[in-house]
Amino acid sequence: MTRSKHIVVIGASAGGIEALRALVAALDEEFPAPICVVLHSAPEAPGVLDAILTRAGRLPATNAANGERLQPGHIYVAPPDFHLVVEPGLVRVTKGPRENRFRPAIDPLFRSAAQVYGPGAIGVILTGSLDDGTDGLWAIKQLGGCAIVQDPLEALFPSMPQNAIDHVNVDYILPLAEIAPMLARLTSVPVEPVAAARVTDVLRVEVKIAMEENPIDAGLERIGTPSNFSCPECHGVLLELKEGTRTKFRCHTGHAYSIASLLAAVGEGIEDSMWTAVRALEEGHLLMTRMAEHFKVSHDSAYAEQLFDRANEARQQSDVIRQLVMQREPLSESNKSQA
Repeated sequence: MTRSKHIVVIGASAGGIEALRALVAALDEEFPAPICVVLHSAPEAPGVLDAILTRAGRLPATNAANGERLQPGHIYVAPPDFHLVVEPGLVRVTKGPRENRFRPAIDPLFRSAAQVYGPGAIGVILTGSLDDGTDGLWAIKQLGGCAIVQDPLEALFPSMPQNAIDHVNVDYILPLAEIAPMLARLTSVPVEPVAAARVTDVLRVEVKIAMEENPIDAGLERIGTPSNFSCPECHGVLLELKEGTRTKFRCHTGHAYSIASLLAAVGEGIEDSMWTAVRALEEGHLLMTRMAEHFKVSHDSAYAEQLFDRANEARQQSDVIRQLVMQREPLSESNKSQA
């Protein structure tokens, strides 16, 4: 098999299994470059995507192992609850902090591929919600690599590819059936050197954080300024980072958010808090009703009536908040569909 100096990195979210199966099925068994794949998954997911992709096509797919050498014609899948990143010639699986509410996340893989492979990196964004992968695809383009995005018009969940198109000067917007042939063409030609592009401090720090380096030691405070917002996960102060026209956030723990993913997390927090209030009020209604019945039996009817009134008030308040939860518009599309 002819080796290529390229690496292909692919990111997908909602609807991604079928899209990945179709893409992999169209790749030739002599594909000359390694392929790394991140699909958003829950930490408790069974981790069977590698088996699914192996059955779908002619290339072997395995869950990546830390320190494994990259081989051409092999698909390396991010295991559940681990980021997948690359170093020269090998892969790393890390427990770096969640990004855009996910681990594995797409951005860490894409950023590391951009830093290590430069013009040899080919990034592919497939179907999914919100915008994970946009930042990493931007990094690939900045360092001379190639950006491919599934046509949002045919994507089951168009938000992720559309966000990439909106914020990155992508090279190709393709229907799924045309992505594999394009990858074959791109990896069959030599990597062309480009004018030297500087790896930014932001990119360097973010790759270090994904590699499990302490964010403070990695230089987070040097690249960000304190914002008015707190991290939805650990509740620490979020630092605001700017790169080009894009704004993103990281806390001192390392959790990272785009504006869209932060909005989604805040929206989920609001809904969780409202349901907590409903539960507390309904428990109060039940307790005060039980106490009122007790005092009614013990002939303290006046106090019993007070408790019945307060119980009914708690129930009314619970019903009002319940209706608000049911009627409120989501802050982001993640409340409408599961990424």
